[in-house]
Amino acid sequence: MHRISHTLKSISHSCSMRLNNMAPTMLRERFQQSVTANSFRSYLAEFLSTFFYVFAVVGSSMSARKLNPNVASDPSSLVVVAIANALALSATVYSAWNISGGHVNPAVTFGMAVGGHISVPTALFYWVSQLLAAVFASLVLKVAVVGQHVQPYIIAEEMTGFGASIMEGIMTFGLVYTVYAAGDTRRGTMGVVGPIAIGFIAGANVLASGPFSGGSMNPACAFGSAITGGSFKNQAVYWVGPLIGAAVAGLLYDNVVFPSQAPDSIRGVTEGTGV
Repeated sequence: MHRISHTLKSISHSCSMRLNNMAPTMLRERFQQSVTANSFRSYLAEFLSTFFYVFAVVGSSMSARKLNPNVASDPSSLVVVAIANALALSATVYSAWNISGGHVNPAVTFGMAVGGHISVPTALFYWVSQLLAAVFASLVLKVAVVGQHVQPYIIAEEMTGFGASIMEGIMTFGLVYTVYAAGDTRRGTMGVVGPIAIGFIAGANVLASGPFSGGSMNPACAFGSAITGGSFKNQAVYWVGPLIGAAVAGLLYDNVVFPSQAPDSIRGVTEGTGV
């Protein structure tokens, strides 16, 4: 019995040592996969796509205010921003799809990371690229259009922060769910229909929520305009709600609605990005 007990202790100690050694090794390998040449191509693609998306969305809002100072009570301004959102997102997602997956949104990246489609180090690099792009796009608009203020996202007076977070979370859920469905190769090749569908759901969400929460669905867009506009009021609304909604959408699609049979089936990101 003493010999058996000693043997079990030795096995337990050996397994514990292997697990302790495996964790740093796996983390190191994940990080190394996130700093390859292909990975940096993905980060650049995310930066460019996010830059042009934020430039179009924030710029369309500024244009609407220029043409109609009483923009808050004019329904046409909401339509303008919704159309700009849909067109810009469709185009930027399509342009980056085969390089980085065309996330163009930290919430989409978070949903993909929670679902295991990209590694955590890669997701963090994506976030840096997206946030920098959003800040640069807002700064360019501020410098170029001197007489126009970059308006941060705000919530309506009748809305609470909790209610706005729920609204942003539900809209981002729909957006990320559509991203998963559009990129699922089991449905066939993506083509141009996928990005168009993603743009349509974003535009529809803006029409549904613009007067209430601003219809952001994108923490980078809200962050960039807040930096340039100089106001971080209710900024948590545009992070907490979208991140939770994105995580739930990814987990629900992959594990309940359409369980994945083969890993890496809807990534749209090259192996070098650490998927």
